[in-house]
Amino acid sequence: EMRSLSHQNIVRTMGIWSRRKTLLGVLSLLETSSSFSAASVGSQSRALNKGTCGVTLPRGGASAVYSSTATMEAEADTAEEASSPSFEKLVAKLETITQLSRASAVLGYDQLVFMPSSASAQRGAQMAALAGVVHEKMTDPEILKLIDEAQKELNAGGSSDKQKDALRLLELERKSFLENERVPAELAAKSAALSASAYQDWVEAKEAKDYAAFAPTLKDCFETSMAIAKAKKGGDSDDGLYDQMLDEFETGMSQDRINEIFDKVQSALVPLIAKVMESKTPPSTDPLNGTFDIDQQKKISQTLVEAIGFDSSNGRIDVSVHPFTSSMSSTDVRITSRFREDEWYQGLAGSIHEGGHAIYEQNLNPSALSLDSAFTMGTHESQSLFWERHIGLSKPFWRFATPVLKENFDNYDYSAEEVYKAVNAVSQTFIRVEADELAYPLHVILRYNIEKDVISGKLAVEDISTRWNEDMKTLLNLEVPSDDKGCLQDVHWSAGAFGYFPTYLLGSMTAAQLYHYCAKDIPDIESKIESGEFTEIKEWLTNKIHRHGRRYESLDALLKDQIGEELNPDYFIEYLTTKYSELYNL
Repeated sequence: EMRSLSHQNIVRTMGIWSRRKTLLGVLSLLETSSSFSAASVGSQSRALNKGTCGVTLPRGGASAVYSSTATMEAEADTAEEASSPSFEKLVAKLETITQLSRASAVLGYDQLVFMPSSASAQRGAQMAALAGVVHEKMTDPEILKLIDEAQKELNAGGSSDKQKDALRLLELERKSFLENERVPAELAAKSAALSASAYQDWVEAKEAKDYAAFAPTLKDCFETSMAIAKAKKGGDSDDGLYDQMLDEFETGMSQDRINEIFDKVQSALVPLIAKVMESKTPPSTDPLNGTFDIDQQKKISQTLVEAIGFDSSNGRIDVSVHPFTSSMSSTDVRITSRFREDEWYQGLAGSIHEGGHAIYEQNLNPSALSLDSAFTMGTHESQSLFWERHIGLSKPFWRFATPVLKENFDNYDYSAEEVYKAVNAVSQTFIRVEADELAYPLHVILRYNIEKDVISGKLAVEDISTRWNEDMKTLLNLEVPSDDKGCLQDVHWSAGAFGYFPTYLLGSMTAAQLYHYCAKDIPDIESKIESGEFTEIKEWLTNKIHRHGRRYESLDALLKDQIGEELNPDYFIEYLTTKYSELYNL
């Protein structure tokens, strides 16, 4: 964990634009160190797949490189059609930065999966050296000069799709360069140093169950992150600081827009959860429990993840402390999971979840440019949740997958219906990463409301614990016994990741909406799932989401153009209401 955090410090100090993506991988490795053993067996969504699923991406994202020659040819075609010498030079510089960052990603994956612990100091030095080179190249003033020159040359050209792509790339790179340039070096250094000390303070406060001990450090984290957001935004006003923070992870999604859709979800789920918890006929979780050979679990996971569309010839599946996805290019996308002998679903759910992230990465357009990298964090989460929930928690999926369980587990006599009910069972928990898909949205909304109120000045940092406990009672009817099970349970705030939590719920809602439209376009989708025929579903997602990279201004704009309407929480609410009303005989 500390090795991972040290790498994050380097990245943040250097001001690399992909901070939002690096944070995703770092948080995944920090936040669930103690939650795995405490995970409730009967809950649909366990620590492993409801924490920060790790997607560690190099600069340029997961944009694919089939080979260096193929990449150069693809980019040369774009440059040729754009007819801009400056653009060609810029692309060459950006490609170099991407490949260096991908090399660092390989080192990072090895560090977390294969490397002996004795090599941590040398690995830290190697990654620091690479980060220094990347920083030097990214902050080269010639990049901004080339952007300006290419802009003028391209504006004089036509309006082909390639031309539009080139202009969009310039827009993305200009925004990134200028935002990082606006952050004073001393402020970036302070943020990096604070990240390390804040993590240790958080660990100690959590162990002591003492929020008051962590409050001064957390206040510094808020203030420092607000200062960075203000610098990136430009100007003297504090208005819109939280929007700037949200933009780090969910570009184009404002606080007002999130308020609108989150309020609707909260109003629907609070009474629904109360009814579910009062039900006298909860599903049995017996099909999940027993003694299950780890090697057989790995085999099942690989079989099912490959079935839904993960290409093992362009990736690999390993085991790590916490599941995550790491993409070096579309031909090298790696996922990890973890397994335990007394319960089999956690390992499989983590594999499917990360498989969804990986399928997204493997099907992005083949270039080494940020334009063809994965879009927002909410978009990424929607892809993992589409497969994990709307496919992997469905009745037809378990009609397909239960025979696989029976082939690999001795004396496993449960029916597909019994397995379906077990993996969808609901249980109350204080811990977000252990929450099922029904309660999880309220855990996110609680955190979102607190951090936005602190940033707006409506809530003092010192009062977060009290507010947290009050909101937990209001939303989930739970009395928080101690701070370690309350406001100290997440690592995000100590890492300065304000604006991150909402992307989890945005991804959940997007997944439900995508499945609705996918089912309209593929009317026999349930029979295809039951038969293990997932190719058409994956191709639908590639057409609607994967291939577009970062060509849109926001998730709303992407959805509006591809499926005909902006993000609409009604599909998510309908999905949960219908499903759990049936499961719990409401």
